[in-house]
Amino acid sequence: MNPPHNFRTCSGLCLLAVLSFSLANLTGCNTASTPIEPSVTGTTNTSIASAANSPQPTLPVPQIEYSKIHLIPAHFVNDNAAQYVTPADNPVTDAGATLGRVLFYDKKLSLNNSTACATCHKQELAFTDNKRLSDGLMGGLTRRHSMSLNNISYVDVGGGGGRGGAPAPMGFFWDTRAATLEIQALMPIQDKTEMGMTLDSLTKRLTQTDYYKPLFASAFGTPDVTSDRVAKALAQFVRSLITYRSKFDVGVQTNFQNFSAQENRGRAIFNGRDGNCATCHGTRQFIMERPENNGLDAVSTTDLGLAEVTGNQRDAGRFRVPSLRNIELTAPYMHDGRLLTLEDVVEHYNSQVQPHPNLSNQLRANGQANTPRRLNLSTADKQALVAFLKTLTDTEFIKDTRFSNPFAVLP
Repeated sequence: MNPPHNFRTCSGLCLLAVLSFSLANLTGCNTASTPIEPSVTGTTNTSIASAANSPQPTLPVPQIEYSKIHLIPAHFVNDNAAQYVTPADNPVTDAGATLGRVLFYDKKLSLNNSTACATCHKQELAFTDNKRLSDGLMGGLTRRHSMSLNNISYVDVGGGGGRGGAPAPMGFFWDTRAATLEIQALMPIQDKTEMGMTLDSLTKRLTQTDYYKPLFASAFGTPDVTSDRVAKALAQFVRSLITYRSKFDVGVQTNFQNFSAQENRGRAIFNGRDGNCATCHGTRQFIMERPENNGLDAVSTTDLGLAEVTGNQRDAGRFRVPSLRNIELTAPYMHDGRLLTLEDVVEHYNSQVQPHPNLSNQLRANGQANTPRRLNLSTADKQALVAFLKTLTDTEFIKDTRFSNPFAVLP
């Protein structure tokens, strides 16, 4: 599928006109365990390790039109159940998202200059990582698996629990504790395991880094570095991480004539009564608007999920429902990375859902408590379901230079 004209123009200009920042001439240049190593080829990224050794970022001129990214995919815009969410006081701007991109990849945001947001959210893996638990700045491990950031703006946020013990609207992190991306952005930076900075130390360090002065001035009108501005810029960049060029997206516009018989069988299982997957992973984003319990355990013990935020035991074991887009790239799966392959995920829902007291209604047999639904899919049907899930992979997204490491040498 060819992207719309303004996307092709922007990408082409950015690739042809990549050059080093000139700080004197920048005025007007807008601009967050067992490893699993899937083979990913053809990306434009180089190792994040290069960031620490590069004196300044390399960015494209003319500017990238981040502010228009969310306007492109018509089948997203026409899906009323999957609306692009951005606050009125922090719309995505070209200069703001450009600053956010530099911040996202800069290891200066961590105490010992070892860790960037991109360390745990790698572009080639749809902005997650391939470990059950992510590595912290001092060799410690994060408590939960790193979530993918793709299409994170197509989420109704609220966080912090629903009324009367009802599931909360979707917020950020697995337990939905952050109501907005702006709140979420600063939490890993201050986390002692992840990045270990205080906000005062962060702003002082960035103020002393020359290449940030023109970036903040372009984004916010003055070169002043504040934690609020850091949060807003990071949120703007993350809101621009929109993926829409998968085989599935081509299929939406061609009545799925591009699908194989196996992929179409998997699509039928996903959407139909045989699998009923779409009840939790609906809309064009394959996401649910509230956290749910998917029966990984019969009893929640060490990780209570949303209940740790709300204090309500009816929320125990409820976690955010992630988007399935690019799921082929985001192994391992679940909040603790316990399922290593897509086949493991399908088998969980096929035969291994546990009778947790808070189990999602969609996973109960005829709505009965303590009776998990069993799909009883054949081997061929399970393979077809995996084949369908792989049609959600957007290979252009993971190579898109608009989202790549600006400290790397781009071709």
